[in-house]
Amino acid sequence: MSKQILIVDDDEKIAKLIEIYLLNEGYSVFKADNGLDALDIVERDPIDLVILDIMMPGMDGITVCMKIRETRTTPILMLSAKDGDMDKITGLMTGADDYMVKPFNPLELIARVKSLLRRSSYSMQPAQPSQDHIINLGSLQIDKETHTATVDGRAVKLTPIEFNILFLLASHPGRVFGSEEIFELIWKDKYFESNNSVTVHISRLRDKLEKEMDGEKLIRTVWGVGYKIES
Repeated sequence: MSKQILIVDDDEKIAKLIEIYLLNEGYSVFKADNGLDALDIVERDPIDLVILDIMMPGMDGITVCMKIRETRTTPILMLSAKDGDMDKITGLMTGADDYMVKPFNPLELIARVKSLLRRSSYSMQPAQPSQDHIINLGSLQIDKETHTATVDGRAVKLTPIEFNILFLLASHPGRVFGSEEIFELIWKDKYFESNNSVTVHISRLRDKLEKEMDGEKLIRTVWGVGYKIES
């Protein structure tokens, strides 16, 4: 069965352009030109990825993203006509997995869609009998095969990128990873200057873990160097 992708954009020409490229890649496409219709589709159909415009009348993309994240970890690629760092940070902080600025190269968009779907598909692989994939850090248990993290048995709701960052750091306790190295290992892409993606995802990941771990600070910042989890 082909992957099902939802395009949410009130600009009919852009939505149609994206649809053409997605159909050419064999994906099934749903479209919505407003936030309410988008949420209805996400509730009704098994959507594998959402391409979400920020600037829409009525309910904007930020609000739609936040509402999706209340119940789902579906990958979200956010689109915006704004290219400022704060706009990107806002999009990522509300739960988006990736962010592109309009106008964009459709081929680059397709490449990012494929990358997000690969990570998401990997996270759904079934567990294996071996326990080698499980990492225990006090009350936190990280399971690579099921792509789950639990604190005293309670699930921590993480996006695929957040989980991959957590597993990377937890797999190498005491080692410091710089933002550039984390980006290239997780996103499988070249790091570019002024990219805040790692910082934003680390911040979101910390907030979720500290909330479940009664304020315990698992991920440490080594100022000017990067991030680590102590052994």
